[in-house]
Amino acid sequence: MERALQAELENWKNSSVRLPLIIQGARQVGKTYLMKWFGQHHFEKFAYFNFDERPELNDFFTSNKDVNRIIDSLSLISGTLIDASTLLIFDEIQECPEALNTLKYFAEKRSEIPIICAGSLLGITLNSGTSFPVGKVSFLTLHPFTFREILPYWNDKLSVYLNRLNSTDPLPDYFYNDLLDQFKRYLVTGGMPAVLNIFKQERSFEACDSMLNNLILSYQGDFAKHPVMSDVAKIGQVFNSLPAQLARENKKFVYQLIRSGARAREYEDAIQWLVLSGLVHQVKLISKPSIPLSAYDDENAFKLYALDVGIMRKMAKLSPLAYVEGSRLFTEFKGAMIENYILQSLVTQFEVTPRYWTSSNTAEVDFLIQYHNQIIPIEVKSDENVKSRSLSEFHRKYQPKLRIRYSLKNLSYRDGLLNIPHFMSDYTWELLNRIAHE
Repeated sequence: MERALQAELENWKNSSVRLPLIIQGARQVGKTYLMKWFGQHHFEKFAYFNFDERPELNDFFTSNKDVNRIIDSLSLISGTLIDASTLLIFDEIQECPEALNTLKYFAEKRSEIPIICAGSLLGITLNSGTSFPVGKVSFLTLHPFTFREILPYWNDKLSVYLNRLNSTDPLPDYFYNDLLDQFKRYLVTGGMPAVLNIFKQERSFEACDSMLNNLILSYQGDFAKHPVMSDVAKIGQVFNSLPAQLARENKKFVYQLIRSGARAREYEDAIQWLVLSGLVHQVKLISKPSIPLSAYDDENAFKLYALDVGIMRKMAKLSPLAYVEGSRLFTEFKGAMIENYILQSLVTQFEVTPRYWTSSNTAEVDFLIQYHNQIIPIEVKSDENVKSRSLSEFHRKYQPKLRIRYSLKNLSYRDGLLNIPHFMSDYTWELLNRIAHE
């Protein structure tokens, strides 16, 4: 199954200034498969090295920094002559900090050799003070499959139709209803590759639930990799509290939902670990909708969302039967499922992490995104009831040129309000571009 990131990988390969590339992303989102696929389809050959499976590889990097000798050694043990026609792949590179640091020498002395690296907990390693080749590497982030990425494999005609849209006019009911049905399926499966593969093979939501449960258990097993053992239980407590946090009307993270008497300072490291591992997205409150958004962050107020809506559904114990129960997937847990999905979609399209905004506890705008030099408020509605006092309050106070509402209503644009049906959220960037050029 093709990934949107493949086009960026091709751009990286053809760049005149090609630095070693680090692919970030949570465990099990498909980083290893993507790197191998890219090596197989875009290079004469590739050499793959996994530092977790073969810890003895560390010796080549700890004992010397001569990249020519390292390349000779890796060529010998792989049986592949590593040269400019070879994609050199370092997987689970966080297990060998010396290899990570050596990337700067590859960039300086053997830049003709293309190198891609990845690691399941690489974000944590990069934040741990490990010596890092600043300015000598490039970064890309791989997320779970988006609905847009998986739709061609479920219904190619619908995918082609959406990709050819060139207006903000409402969709015909024939396409709208079929797209909504496909999207409800995605809310059940989510976008994790292993889950989508099992669904492709067995066409069974029960099999998907079993795989989702295995993924959640594997993530919980990763918590033990935290170097401070006293934080392991706290990481699990924060992660397991996600459904309860998002089931509230006000989705601001509340420490007392973890346990009675919990305090922020006790759980700061645990939350940071989950964010850096890619297992959760943190959306911070801002005091003012201005650029740069980060300058107005309130570090004491935030919301946490799961990396994948399928994982969120399984953690919330919502049965796949909700797929056939009208709009229940959208409205359950006070709209938490669809809000999690919209956030998941936005982070794949916009460079700046979304924020949210409140006004004296009387109004709350779900998300704010930065589009070029504009700050755009976003309201997420779980059904066709689209009345929004919060969005109106924001508009009255700041007069933004454009507002976005996601709902079950059809596509429309009028008086600065862009209504996007949930299943078209992955097209938000294109829709904004279209409006900007009208």
